[in-house]
Amino acid sequence: MLQGKTAIVTGSTSGIGLGIAEALAAQGCRIVLNGLGDATEIEDTRRELAESKGVDVAYDGADMTRPDEIAAMVKGAAVRFGSADILVNNAGIQHTSTIEAFPRDRWDAVIAINLSAIFHATQAALPFMRKAGWGRIINVASAHGLVASANKSAYVAAKHGAVGLTKVTALETAGSGITCNAICPGWVRTPLVERQIEALAAKENCSIDEAAVELLKAKQPSKQFVTPQQIGALAAFLCSSAAEQITGSTQSIDGGWTAQ
Repeated sequence: MLQGKTAIVTGSTSGIGLGIAEALAAQGCRIVLNGLGDATEIEDTRRELAESKGVDVAYDGADMTRPDEIAAMVKGAAVRFGSADILVNNAGIQHTSTIEAFPRDRWDAVIAINLSAIFHATQAALPFMRKAGWGRIINVASAHGLVASANKSAYVAAKHGAVGLTKVTALETAGSGITCNAICPGWVRTPLVERQIEALAAKENCSIDEAAVELLKAKQPSKQFVTPQQIGALAAFLCSSAAEQITGSTQSIDGGWTAQ
């Protein structure tokens, strides 16, 4: 149990981040949600999570492209709840294009949110964790943090960078009571992936269900989507005492994608 710990989960108003927030709340964590979306829907999500799990849940709308806002979010969590024990860097965006045609502003945005934001949040959280002598940092990377796919140069570069930063963070905090690990999911049917399925359906002139199957067949041998709940359970394990000697690792949860 993680009773009394405070967990900051970026990109947690839907999808993988929300699944992780729910899993940590079920373990007794106070939660700071972060992400984009309709204000009313976000408030409904915050309230439902607080009521269903019986924990304090806050929302911080920090822009993951702005280092000062990221640092303020971490400090704000520590001030409000008295600690910043767990940091889950999950926020991410995607853009697909060949390298030659890749818009420069899209490259900058993907790197900023998928990689630089991890650095800024980690830098802000580590002093609080060191003071407490305990901390857990989980970077949600991707199968694309370990292998590549065409037309995803920025995403693959950022996710490989996230894995590298995970290892450096683990080395710098080894023996301090702080661990840092990366979770590397395969296909998860999040809003981000749903848009890729829709694009594939339009390109191949097939149904959404048929496109989803084609997407899975191309990469994921299990031919099943990973769920946010499964990723949340893995994150909760990495925060447990059983995982205190697991640090600097990449935890693949990808239906066999990177075993090939």
